[in-house]
Amino acid sequence: MNGIVGKRVYWDDRHLHVELEDGRIISTPMSWYPELEKATQAQLHDWRLICDGTGLEWEALDYHLSIEAMLVAQPRQHQAA
Repeated sequence: MNGIVGKRVYWDDRHLHVELEDGRIISTPMSWYPELEKATQAQLHDWRLICDGTGLEWEALDYHLSIEAMLVAQPRQHQAA
């Protein structure tokens, strides 16, 4: 999956959206990323592109996300206690 380079990140109440340099937009449920879902708006706004634009980092949350992984990801499986 070459050429998957991010340009912009935004979100709403339900989805994380990443706009790619080629104009496509990837959207995945925020519920797939509990660390981001629990973050404040200020923490969410503090993101940056890493790895030549192929990944995202929220440094204050110590959270990293591969844009390519968003295309093939499945929601985390939560186990009942």
